[in-house]
Amino acid sequence: MLTLTDIGVRFGGQVLYQAVNWQVHPRGHYGLVGANGSGKSTLLRVLADELAPTSGTVTRLAGLRLGTLGQDHFRFDEHTPLDVVRMGQPRLWAALDEQRRLLATPADSPTHARDGERLAELEAEIAAAGGYQSAATAATLLVGLGVPLERHERPMRELSGGLRLRALLAQVLFAEPDLLLLDEPTNHLDITSIRWLEQYLRDCRAAFIVVSHDRHFLNAVCDTIADLDYQELRLYTGDYDAFERAKALAVTQRDAEIARTEQRIEELQQFIDRFRAKATKARQASARKKQVEKMTLPEVRRSSRRTPAFRFEPARPSGRTVLRVAAVSKRYDAQPVLRGLSFEVERGEKLAIVGPNGAGKSTLLGVIRGATAPDGGGVSLGHEVRVGYFAQDHHESIGGEQTAMEWLTAATGTAHVPTLRGALGAVLLGGDDALKRTADLSGGEAARLLLAALMLQQPNLLLLDEPTNHLDLEGREALMRALQAYTGTVLFVSHDRHFVSHLATRVLALTPGDAEDFAGTYEEYLAREGQDYLVAPRTGMKAAAGAIASVAAPMPASLTYAERKERRRELIALRRTVERLEAEVQTTEQALADIERAFAAPGYYQRTSRTQIAGAVQQQEALRRTLSSSIAAWEQAAAELEAAEPAAAP
Repeated sequence: MLTLTDIGVRFGGQVLYQAVNWQVHPRGHYGLVGANGSGKSTLLRVLADELAPTSGTVTRLAGLRLGTLGQDHFRFDEHTPLDVVRMGQPRLWAALDEQRRLLATPADSPTHARDGERLAELEAEIAAAGGYQSAATAATLLVGLGVPLERHERPMRELSGGLRLRALLAQVLFAEPDLLLLDEPTNHLDITSIRWLEQYLRDCRAAFIVVSHDRHFLNAVCDTIADLDYQELRLYTGDYDAFERAKALAVTQRDAEIARTEQRIEELQQFIDRFRAKATKARQASARKKQVEKMTLPEVRRSSRRTPAFRFEPARPSGRTVLRVAAVSKRYDAQPVLRGLSFEVERGEKLAIVGPNGAGKSTLLGVIRGATAPDGGGVSLGHEVRVGYFAQDHHESIGGEQTAMEWLTAATGTAHVPTLRGALGAVLLGGDDALKRTADLSGGEAARLLLAALMLQQPNLLLLDEPTNHLDLEGREALMRALQAYTGTVLFVSHDRHFVSHLATRVLALTPGDAEDFAGTYEEYLAREGQDYLVAPRTGMKAAAGAIASVAAPMPASLTYAERKERRRELIALRRTVERLEAEVQTTEQALADIERAFAAPGYYQRTSRTQIAGAVQQQEALRRTLSSSIAAWEQAAAELEAAEPAAAP
């Protein structure tokens, strides 16, 4: 449906990538990954025909409908979110808008008769386009993405920036494009909305390419990872975890090949140096010299991925009890957010604060650090507690005309240039980057600058509000490891499941007006409570098995011998059916993986004819249909087996 051929992009003397070849297939679910600055957003603009590449061609299927997330957040200020979403289908919206205007025309207007005829035409157009269900569809999308129902008929200008972005995302989804291009769609979504979007994309019939730094989100929605690194694009079949393993193996193999070549060259050179002066060995030395001259090392390009070196050390330890929250209440207008919340935090704990949007997570951090006054109750800090804070909105802490170096000096009170330079270098803001204006920093750079300040301030209590939002995957991993090693205390809000699962030693689950304090990891909390605020239920055979187990109907306790014998016969047949269907699913999945592996092979599209590619795509679609029907049949057979097993027991 869309093909990139030998695409290269450069800005001035900087090469982002070259010779990029990519064929985007119908219903392909792609994750586009790479370091900050590697050119992911630029590539999306090339795909969307918003930017011409420096070299190469982009071929699009005739009539291909692209869906991209708009960046003009103020364009629709006077429209309602409901109308903004329906604008995603321009022809339908034009008909609805004209109908609305004609219906507002006075009955005694001279054009009344013509208007009536036109209204009849519009009625047919709108009905044919499903326009009379469009309001309900748009409302469903908005609610799923966390835009409250009461805001649907209010002007967009009354919405926060985050809610405006959600409305624009709903507009893209409502358009039902053939190809979705989504750049960090989860950055402004709460946990519940991310779960909804994951499920939506998993069920999506359209192809999509999503840029994200959320490992779990990529695992949940992608079947292919497109990796931008070494100034090239390489495709890996599978989710992000599978990509990470495959890439690590490829890097290891390339490094081993380089090492073997270098060792062989060194051995040959030693032979040449040793025997070139000896007449009896001169011929062999000359032959080996020619051999060395013909040997070439594999091309070595520098990876664009860089890992920051975060390190947090308290200047001094706090007392054993770090924090007491006593009966804290907070409401906004008539809506209670925190209601009589009480808990204590001990030194060294890593407390994850989770919950849906509006539950008061950021409000609680504001109350703890004294920026938000509670309506009731209070907060007291323990002995020698020094607080460090990371704001979700970086502009709350950073902004203006000062350079990164000047801001860091003011934020930490440190004037020692080598210390400042060392901290900035550790967070990948070394060299000229240290002299950038803070207003010009990217989201990832601003996040790393805030973390550099925390490194130098050396607090023993860290309050972190969505610290991973703008960090790339390498940055997230580095931050997670640094906080695991940190001997102080951490209270943090995050919607990154991987980050929370590996860092939290305790969970505070907030719901509007209520809370549960769980002493254990997030995975242990899930095992007991079952409420996962950070991830949608996974689909597939394991999930289906769990659902089957929960709905299996009870069987009569007493059966005759003949009845039990008959049930056992049925049970054997059902087990064979389940095993056969499982084998079919595995075989089909393997066949799909083989096709996808062929698609991902370097040079496939250059050496394969269009007819063969079209045939492979058709075969892939047929296999996907077969897989879907096999899984459905397996679920039904497994449900029957689950129900039959209790009755077959003697």
